[in-house]
Amino acid sequence: MKVKEILAELEKKHPGEPEYHQAVKEVLETIEDVYNENPRFAKAGVLERLVEPDRIFTFKVPWMDDKGNVQVNLGYRVQFNGAIGPYKGGLRFHPTVNLSILKFLGFEQIFKNSLTSLPMGGGKGGSDFDPKGKSENEVMRFCQSFMLELWKHIGPETDVPAGDIGVGGREIGFLYGMYKKLASEHTGVLTGKGLNWGGSLVRPEATGFGGIYFVKEMLATNNDTLQGKKVSISGFGNVAWGAALKATQLGATVVTISGPDGYIYDPAGISGEKIDYMLDLRASNQDIVEPYAKKFAGSKFVKGKKPWEVKVDIALPCATQNELNGADAQTLIANKVMLVAEISNMGCTPEAIAEFHKNKIQYAPGKAVNAGGVATSGLEMTQNSMKLNWNKDEVDEKLHSIMVNIHEACVKYGKRADGYVDYVKGANIAGFLKVANAMVDQGLV
Repeated sequence: MKVKEILAELEKKHPGEPEYHQAVKEVLETIEDVYNENPRFAKAGVLERLVEPDRIFTFKVPWMDDKGNVQVNLGYRVQFNGAIGPYKGGLRFHPTVNLSILKFLGFEQIFKNSLTSLPMGGGKGGSDFDPKGKSENEVMRFCQSFMLELWKHIGPETDVPAGDIGVGGREIGFLYGMYKKLASEHTGVLTGKGLNWGGSLVRPEATGFGGIYFVKEMLATNNDTLQGKKVSISGFGNVAWGAALKATQLGATVVTISGPDGYIYDPAGISGEKIDYMLDLRASNQDIVEPYAKKFAGSKFVKGKKPWEVKVDIALPCATQNELNGADAQTLIANKVMLVAEISNMGCTPEAIAEFHKNKIQYAPGKAVNAGGVATSGLEMTQNSMKLNWNKDEVDEKLHSIMVNIHEACVKYGKRADGYVDYVKGANIAGFLKVANAMVDQGLV
């Protein structure tokens, strides 16, 4: 395999898609050796097929606002690879959504889903629609229009979307209601559903909980625990909320959250009602964290900055892609950070990752750390298929077990001779092998 040649061809075919190119480059560079050790992969053209989506749907989404004006957004669904199961991945509603971001997320999803050991392929979708500032009826009308086009391309055994940024329980409800009306059937075609109509317990917390379970295993490799550790978290949505809740339960002190307006530093720790208040911040639909500092004495709002300048033991990006860069990494290292784990998708830039590896900081990528969200979506699919519901402890136990197994797979393929674990390499190889072998087994399709 010649990585440079494949990447050059990809950039030629798909110019102006930097996030997509970044995600592919990271994977190809880490699986090169194991790919070359298996000549049947090259014979089957596995990589050439793997880096291209199976199909992409792009469509207009016309909807009417409360003033009677017609608005038009773009909708997308990227069905990337279905070798090991139905396409599975979230829908993101955000003004920054474009094909490059969705292809990067869909590509990452292939390996993330493979790591869970559940039968799920990789996909992603969404729209440049912004739910913030929209009324309930406007969001409903948009979701219904979006599903009018999407419904014909999805199904419980074909493609099972979920939520992502801008798509929470409310949006999933509106989307599912329209799907059910159009398809005339009540099936597990979306995950993140309400508990009253097919949803799973623990799903809102799952990404954050799973991320902390993974961090717990990382620390255990050095005979360490979360007890007494200071933790910085970015974001303040469901992912950050779940991570803060579970980290606190396991004895850590979470001292930051952040938003587009800046970050909160709370040296006393974000726990109890402060964690509950994160949900109020999200529900306010304002996308700011400054009100936290006004509500809780002793906390401080730092305008326009990121939380990575705070001295902590553990840093957990929980917001969006490339939110922690090389300079941020150097600051964390200078402040003696011991562990960095992405609970957001591709939260660190390549420059940041290089700094962590050079300084032998424990670092793990989102495709492994945040797999708990899609793992619990997979558990929701299983419950829907079986027409039953597991209780909270059963779901949490299964989630914990999946995250432990993912960590073991990363260590198996990523541990170096000197004992340092390259979690990027481990996650990519473990996820790739399952998908690549399935592609070879199924022939040239």
